[in-house]
Amino acid sequence: MEMTRTAYGSWSGGRYMHFGEDVGEARYLSCIRHAYEKGVRTFMTADVYSLGEADTMMGRALQGISRDSYCLIGIIGHDIYPGKRDGAKGFLRFTDERLRKPDQYAGYLRMAAEKSLERLGTDRFDALLLHNPDSVGYSSDAAWKGMEALKTAKLTSRLGIAPGPANGFSLDIIQCFERFSGLVDEAMIILGPLEPWPGSYVLPAAQKNGVKITARVVDYGGLFHDDVKPGHEFGHGDHRTFRPAGWVEAGNAKIEQMRPFAEKYGVTMLQLACLWTLNQMAVKSVIPTFIQEVGQNAKRIEAKIDEFAALPDITLTAEDCETIRRIGDNKGSMNLKGGHPEFTGEAQPDQWALNPDLEAVAQRWGVDPKRDLTYAHAA
Repeated sequence: MEMTRTAYGSWSGGRYMHFGEDVGEARYLSCIRHAYEKGVRTFMTADVYSLGEADTMMGRALQGISRDSYCLIGIIGHDIYPGKRDGAKGFLRFTDERLRKPDQYAGYLRMAAEKSLERLGTDRFDALLLHNPDSVGYSSDAAWKGMEALKTAKLTSRLGIAPGPANGFSLDIIQCFERFSGLVDEAMIILGPLEPWPGSYVLPAAQKNGVKITARVVDYGGLFHDDVKPGHEFGHGDHRTFRPAGWVEAGNAKIEQMRPFAEKYGVTMLQLACLWTLNQMAVKSVIPTFIQEVGQNAKRIEAKIDEFAALPDITLTAEDCETIRRIGDNKGSMNLKGGHPEFTGEAQPDQWALNPDLEAVAQRWGVDPKRDLTYAHAA
């Protein structure tokens, strides 16, 4: 089954990514089922979340529903098996030279895919994405031959890539699209009205190479759900507390400038964010994070799912899309990950220096790394 306009991720509900309150196991399962019952038909899960528990929970939630009635997307790539955590950096990528050599990549990928499917209680993915690759994962023939073997074995119908969790990787993603054109079918990137940069740089290359884009965090840390306002108190350990001070206030100020467009089209702010994103070149699906905020007056997560599932089929005018983009323009507002001109020294798992191949990518696609991929100001 192809991906649908609306998608639901296993990181929602606060259980694995520490956004808002943990809704608890029973309600977590109920929310996934609720999304299906309201019409969401694409579900995504990553094996690294709680060492496979997210897979298991997704499988339990969808148990008994016809497998042909929804699109299932898996994400693998962090070695949670013989690998071990590298401190705050998380689990090593399967391509880390400390774990294995290139001729062992295919074996790892087959094992990881099969274990994920076993936890999910099914025999196939509709799409399987490579999760948060290092520089090797973006460019290695051995890694992508291993991914192709999963498709040949009918463990998945389509292949793709899911950079992150941080923003950036633009040149690396484009290089991957070009190098493995015809093999990479899908990609999930950060993109939305308050974060058009730098994700928009990859869209023309996706369009040219036939890659369908899923845009994540279109809710911008929950702000487009319209219940995170200036002065909002986040719970202990909430990942959003690591964002720069003032991001809630700055984001809300921009959202208020966008609100007249929501009123014009008769939609909510979350729906406006989704519609704007779906208007972008090559974007086929949106996958916000559903967050149960702390406090008695917070909007219930089920109401947020209802709002999302009711997303109307509306096309914004090109003029309105451009005005919204200008309001939300965040160019230069953060240090990016992946290959970028500000990085020096030994390559890290999530960032590395530009090389001649990436510089050639930039030139082909009209990106000036020093102008377009560097930190210039706070958000």
